[in-house]
Order: sequence, then structure tokens, then C-alpha cells
Amino acid sequence: MKLTYDPRYNIAYIRLMEKKAQVETIQVSDELNIDIAPDGRVYGIELLNANKQLRAQDGGRLIVRNEAAGEELELPLAAS
Repeated sequence: MKLTYDPRYNIAYIRLMEKKAQVETIQVSDELNIDIAPDGRVYGIELLNANKQLRAQDGGRLIVRNEAAGEELELPLAAS
């Protein structure tokens, strides 16, 4: 999984797997698109107006939590 952010366009993309097939982009809302393969697998999630969505909670930090191991990693997000 990979999270990328492009401040020029204020778009974040959460890539769950490499695109190996044609995907369909489904617009869930004005700020959320999901890329889905014909077999139903989700390839990625696109966040438009990303700085607002990513900074909405957690004090401007990205928190990655491994529930099984009880570990957590916090990364500060760039100022908007």
C-alpha cells in the first residue's frame, strides 16, 4: 500500500495494489473516487481536496496502526 500526495493539485491517492488491468473509476462524492477492477478488487482511493480531508482529525498527523502487533507509527502531514 502506498499513500501519495500532490500539493499542486491537492490530491492524495491510496494505492492498494498496482494496476494490472483496466479499472473503472467510481465517483463516490465530489471529493472521493475509487478505482475498481472488473473482478471487484479495489486498486486505489483518490481524495480530492486532500489537505482538508487528511488534516480533519488526528492533529495533522498520519497514523499507521498495526492492530495485531500493537504498534503505531505517526507521521506529520505537510502544512497546507
